[in-house]
Amino acid sequence: MTIEWRYTVEQDLGILSVSGYLGPDAVHRFAGAVGWVVGRGSGPVIVDLAELRRWSAEGQLAIIEAARRLAEAGRSLELAAIPADGSLVPGGDCPSIPVHADLAGALAAHSSRHGEPPQGRNEWQTTGWPSGDDAGE
Repeated sequence: MTIEWRYTVEQDLGILSVSGYLGPDAVHRFAGAVGWVVGRGSGPVIVDLAELRRWSAEGQLAIIEAARRLAEAGRSLELAAIPADGSLVPGGDCPSIPVHADLAGALAAHSSRHGEPPQGRNEWQTTGWPSGDDAGE
């Protein structure tokens, strides 16, 4: 099993939503998504893990590497809704990674108005990401 991802930019805030299993086989795909994120947008990035079923130790290391990569680009990484089967423990040389209980809490921390019509919104996603019509199937 691998991951699917969707990246949304609203104003100066990026949201990378990830679903599936972030295991050893999905680390490369996640790194590709982070590369996409680095090339688009300029502000902080929230990685929304609400749809992530699980993550492995390799998946957690991929998150830490993403934080480093974004920091090199002058951007920060935050997490929303980390899986219950693990906790993220970054090394001492890793940028700080704030963790929020859910996406709404992360957006509130940035004073985003979630639920209001976005201004300047762009979105990219993998072909397997469920559309609004497919959600819940």
